[in-house]
Amino acid sequence: MREMVYPSGGFRRATRYVIHRMSRLPDEPHRIARGVFAGFLIGFLPLPGLQFVAAWAAARLMRGNLLAALLGTFNTNPVTTPFFAVFAMTLGHWLLGVEAPLTAEAIARAFGHAGVDLWHNFVAIFTTDTMHWQGLIRFWHDIYVPYFIGALLPGLVISAAAYYVTIPVVQAYQKARAAKHEDRKDRRHKLRTTVAEAAARLKHRGDKAEKSGKGDGRL
Repeated sequence: MREMVYPSGGFRRATRYVIHRMSRLPDEPHRIARGVFAGFLIGFLPLPGLQFVAAWAAARLMRGNLLAALLGTFNTNPVTTPFFAVFAMTLGHWLLGVEAPLTAEAIARAFGHAGVDLWHNFVAIFTTDTMHWQGLIRFWHDIYVPYFIGALLPGLVISAAAYYVTIPVVQAYQKARAAKHEDRKDRRHKLRTTVAEAAARLKHRGDKAEKSGKGDGRL
């Protein structure tokens, strides 16, 4: 649980690790960038428990790299999410014209009423009780829809920026990796050539010494 809230190496190291993993993906830079776009966007949206599935579906739809999309969902964390959620709900309320109060007490009350309705409706499936929807409808109207709309707009902007940043980063990494691979290949080739030449010289010397020894024997 502590690792989920704050990684032992810090957020900077965790971010560098995710970027490193994305850069090493064996795919075209544009496909990786499309996967990053899908993962980043889904990571901002309020889809608890469904982010991996939604990121996979979005990446398939955009023909992006699936693993990059899954890694992209880690753009949010439990520390920054509450602040972004408040910002997104505030923006959503303003865009949709929702006049419901957006205080901590009002948010907690909306979640509480929605939870009560969910449990009551679940129990009502097995009993004769009537299902209640008022709390869920209020939660949908005052919390979820404003959050979704408010997160979608900045999410699109940030995801688009991540898309355009990812392409040159992956291209540079892949070029550097290819150059390093070629350098290693050249070194191995030179080493094999050197060993072969040394073996040939030793064999030549051995053959020459053998011929010299046979000549001395005839004398």
